Amino acid sequence: MNLGTIHNVYFIGIGGIGMSAIARYFAANNKVVAGYDKTPSLITKSLEELGVAIHFEDAVKNIPISFLDKEKTLVVYTPAIPAYHKEFNYFVNNKFTVLKRAEILGKITAATFCLAVAGTHGKTTTSSILGHIMTSVNATSFLGGIAENYDSNLILGGDKISVVEADEFDRSFLKLSPNIACVTSMDADHLDIYENPEALTESFVAFSNKVSDSLIVAKGLPLKGLTYAIDEKADYKAYNLRIDNGKYVFDVQTPSSEIKDIQFYLPGRHNVMNALAALAMAEVYGVSLEEIKKGLSTFKGVQRRFSYKINSDNLVLIDDYAHHPTEINAVHNSVREMYPEEKVLVVFQPHLFSRTKDFADDFANALNKFDDILLLDIYPARETPIAGITSDWLLSKIENKQKKKTQKNNLVKDIKNSDAKIIVMLGAGDIGVVIKEVTNELLKWNENEI
Repeated sequence: MNLGTIHNVYFIGIGGIGMSAIARYFAANNKVVAGYDKTPSLITKSLEELGVAIHFEDAVKNIPISFLDKEKTLVVYTPAIPAYHKEFNYFVNNKFTVLKRAEILGKITAATFCLAVAGTHGKTTTSSILGHIMTSVNATSFLGGIAENYDSNLILGGDKISVVEADEFDRSFLKLSPNIACVTSMDADHLDIYENPEALTESFVAFSNKVSDSLIVAKGLPLKGLTYAIDEKADYKAYNLRIDNGKYVFDVQTPSSEIKDIQFYLPGRHNVMNALAALAMAEVYGVSLEEIKKGLSTFKGVQRRFSYKINSDNLVLIDDYAHHPTEINAVHNSVREMYPEEKVLVVFQPHLFSRTKDFADDFANALNKFDDILLLDIYPARETPIAGITSDWLLSKIENKQKKKTQKNNLVKDIKNSDAKIIVMLGAGDIGVVIKEVTNELLKWNENEI
């Protein structure tokens, strides 16, 4: 398939964070783009503002007529859609060119020098940091989150260098051909896809074998490559880490040099690790350490990654995508580091019945560390319910007595009833939408309290 001959690109699941970045890319390259998604969102609205036609009912009649020409139309779909999807089956049955998101991303980047960031945690932030740094060499970056510096999940540059988030879900990252790659973590996840942790590890090994030039790995992972760590012997070592006026300052030793007094504004040691991984990848590519240092100091973060919604003297509201126990622990550590004397309330929406079942004890232990706990119902996403796996069941495993099951329509009231100054809302479901209303209501309440 020659992408140059494609006139139309139709996306099934266009509102997904990874799908929408590719849609933006094709729109920017003068292709006619349209698509379907289940529900409207800020992402679909932003695409519509670019001239992308989007509808929200799965019906063949809604496909624009010009997209019914199979010789001119490429169809891209997300693996999250159900097998019975009408539009998807129409395109398949009529022998259109139909590709998964990972397949088209692989084809777009195959002719580029590709830098890929993999890992069960940290890949969105790391790839966003790397993409920001690599603007200095005109890279195009496909991100799994909205980078605050660009208000987008696509950083559009040239067609010679690409930065991609390499997703292990559905083994998607095996469709890529990376020249330089890093692996940030390999914790068990997506066990609805992989069946067991060993199969997940095998997929990361297969990904590492696809890397043509250099592999960079967090120290301790069972992969061979350049290592990175904080305050440990490694090829890339961050040390002399300190907090100064709300930012991290640290030094880095590389295999052949060192750089002092890097400034970085994202909270949490895990984010220093993400910055270190991005530094290593950029330095291996050939970006100077001084240019990397400049990029790290100006990186503003990723939406829904420890994003402040309210930051006042008497109330702080933080939004984060954390949906795995390891990520919840990282958020907790960051909050305690930033606010060691304050009471902290967590609002958590579990994501997927299977993930809740597989990691129930780990979720309970992670949530137990917060002072107050509010638990929402499980967000099903692509799944049907599993008997006995509910938020009430998860709540029963949490030892902390300051816990409560809540509903979205009671959430603001329950938050107000807590005397916690720090509110942290976590999850990968529609809690990212709910927080907008919560923010507005708490802002009004906070102003009245003052």
